[in-house]
Amino acid sequence: MTKQEILQKHKQYLFPSVFNYYSEPLVTDHAKMQHVWDVDGKQYLDFFGGIVTISVGHCNERVTSKMKQQMDKLQHASTVFPNEAIVALAEKLAQITPGKALTQSFFTNSGTEANETAVQLARAHTGNYEIVALRHGYSGRSQLTQGMTGHAPWRKSLPGAWGIVHAMNPYCYRCPFGATPDSCGVECAKDVENVIQTTTSGQIGAFLAEPIQGVGGFITPPKDYFKIVFKIVKDYGGLFISDEVQTGWGRTGKKWFGIEQWEVEPDMITSAKGLGNGVPIGLTVTRPEIAASFKGLQISTFGGNPVTSVAAKAVIDVIEQDRLMDNCSTVGAHFRAALEGLKEKYALIGDVRGMGLLQAMELVKDRKSKDPAPQETNALMEEARREGLLIGKGGLYGNVIRMSPPMNIAKSDVDEAIGKLDKALARVGAGSRAVAG
Repeated sequence: MTKQEILQKHKQYLFPSVFNYYSEPLVTDHAKMQHVWDVDGKQYLDFFGGIVTISVGHCNERVTSKMKQQMDKLQHASTVFPNEAIVALAEKLAQITPGKALTQSFFTNSGTEANETAVQLARAHTGNYEIVALRHGYSGRSQLTQGMTGHAPWRKSLPGAWGIVHAMNPYCYRCPFGATPDSCGVECAKDVENVIQTTTSGQIGAFLAEPIQGVGGFITPPKDYFKIVFKIVKDYGGLFISDEVQTGWGRTGKKWFGIEQWEVEPDMITSAKGLGNGVPIGLTVTRPEIAASFKGLQISTFGGNPVTSVAAKAVIDVIEQDRLMDNCSTVGAHFRAALEGLKEKYALIGDVRGMGLLQAMELVKDRKSKDPAPQETNALMEEARREGLLIGKGGLYGNVIRMSPPMNIAKSDVDEAIGKLDKALARVGAGSRAVAG
């Protein structure tokens, strides 16, 4: 099919709610490691990785070769038939989870399902129904997970989920309590207790949060935030669920999971995306005594599919063998320094934040007022595309550039991306140069 035929059929046969980036959608054709090509043959440096999903590079042969071997051996067996692939993956996960206490896994097909499973399990284990989530958080696209999501644009499809309350999130750049870094008393963490005391029965099933809020715009909490919240959650009978759909598998640097950066051992971890490097997978992993709380029978037709399990195990092996967690730390620091340099150059950039190879720029019309700049964000996306760079966006106001390249990129890839961003910003931010100091 031609590009126009693909676009026309996409519009005709897919739900209209399935939106695309760019004024003229980019029709992808093939990809390899850190690069993507469109149907016209143009090459792009991919710095969004399929929405924080491509962890070890597009079509990495060390992953795809094992998938192909498995497809020729056993392509499918539902969870009622044990097989080597699923137990090998589950065993490896038990070895790398925080504290090595989370040893039993339930596999599904997506982060949405992983979070659904975690909430069901928390309610069954504690006997408490109410769940605390965070404003600006994103939990998925089912009715329950939309109800836990804390952004209006992602809650419009009847998010009628009962028993969900939302606490203030740790949005340091736009602190809801008006604090500055010098005056921060981590009031956002203390708000979790206030919300439990005033909007719940006083006993909760769980607290669920992303260590770094992904769709929210890579909002990164202060150092003490999760330690304070963990104690509060425990005081009110709840389980602590770390949503690692975007922060897992070493992306934040040095550690397997994002929550480890805050020195907290959660009761459950949910994940997806980067674990499969593009293969659909969802994971809920927890302690045996919590896993045993499910009553009745459980099945997932495609969860833990042999091909998917082999792919996920191969992804973990590549990350481990190539020390990609260390690469995320080293190359991520280089990336962050370069982004800070762009911030000094362009007043359009109000904030740079993130961790490892999960970095963001929040664009504003004016640094003093912090008025969001969504139009300029869209324009920067378009200009970066013209330069051959793929980036993402997010944030409640649609004004945050999100970047999550494959975890095995080099500093030279960062330098290339920064050069392209610089040229794009020069066109979008003309007349918006930063003032020294």
